[in-house]
Amino acid sequence: MSLTRSDVEKIAQLARLELTEAEVALYQSQLSAILDYATRLNELNLEGISPTAHAVTQQNVWREDVAEPSLPMDAVLLNAPKQANNQFVAQTVLDEG
Repeated sequence: MSLTRSDVEKIAQLARLELTEAEVALYQSQLSAILDYATRLNELNLEGISPTAHAVTQQNVWREDVAEPSLPMDAVLLNAPKQANNQFVAQTVLDEG
């Protein structure tokens, strides 16, 4: 598929690119070559090949979700600048009123 000069200018406009005359000619030939190659892919016989989302089989690599004991509350709040009722106290971000 060969792109016209008008096609390249339209693509450049959509991409908000300002192209020189030399760039338009260069991109016209390069984009046409890319589209020609993509057209060749349509000629492949893909019968019997199932669609895939990944080229390599993916598997879940996460560990089992097992409940474990938490840290002691004293250790959690050890470095807290301010604390109250076993909670971190943070400075308010928005003033009320």
